[in-house]
Amino acid sequence: MPQQTSLYRILGVSLSVGDIITSFLGLSKIPLSYKIKDCEIRDSPFDPQITIYATGKEINMLALAVIPSIILIIAVWKYDTVEKEPLGLLIKLFILGGLTIIPALVLELAGGAILGFVIEDTLSMSYLVIDNFIITALVEELGKYFVLKVVTWKNKEFNYTFDAVVYAVVVSLGFATIENILYVAGDGVGTAIARAIFSIPGHAIDGVFMGFFYGLARYAEGAGQKSVAKKHLREALLIPVIMHGFYDFCLSSDNWLFYLAFAIYEIVITVITIKQIKKLSQNDTAIPGMVVDDNVFQTNDW
Repeated sequence: MPQQTSLYRILGVSLSVGDIITSFLGLSKIPLSYKIKDCEIRDSPFDPQITIYATGKEINMLALAVIPSIILIIAVWKYDTVEKEPLGLLIKLFILGGLTIIPALVLELAGGAILGFVIEDTLSMSYLVIDNFIITALVEELGKYFVLKVVTWKNKEFNYTFDAVVYAVVVSLGFATIENILYVAGDGVGTAIARAIFSIPGHAIDGVFMGFFYGLARYAEGAGQKSVAKKHLREALLIPVIMHGFYDFCLSSDNWLFYLAFAIYEIVITVITIKQIKKLSQNDTAIPGMVVDDNVFQTNDW
């Protein structure tokens, strides 16, 4: 991974793999803690003594790391006006989305090591493009897409197009929540606030676009349009990868022009996403061949 600027560490969507891995090994400044009510237990493989002391600050930090994701999930869920998705399914997607951070860590660590061996200049354009678009964005979005596809594609609850947006956002924010906990644990309140404004919504926005194309794909599948469905499935992965990669690239470039591009991008994509959510909600359509209100929806005209 590149030597990250402070701005990237605060706002970046991707994980600082080195920091997180070494924190698990007890080698870095990030405190890994396990909370029991108002007590904290810290353990290090280099210090076998376990220290327990009262704390409320870390519990508050955990809340700051988790609450933004919950708020965004509820905000999107409210637009699912035709038929609400089962809570159990959403919880499953959230948890599995969070668990994708494990393979992401492994693949990013391996990819970063290989890339650093091949390209020594971590601020070169080639390094930044490969690191941000492939090692980070592709790896993380592929994990989210995998969970989305495996859990929901043939699920009987997936019977309206807007369901795809809800599913994708929940998976994305499951990942973002675990990532945010790791960041906030090491960097404090300032990072929690900054990431609540930028990176958590960034994951949600990527999820909206993944869900949009995923919904189109499922509708096309139901309508018997196999080639169209495959096209939209590719878009459901590729578009979020490009968006995610561009976000990370701008912040890790250490160039004010890219910082400016990031600011403009954030404003524009946020406005577009809000309008898109409202439009998709208003045009929520039953998927052909799926059971809707105890009837099988057959119309192929959307």
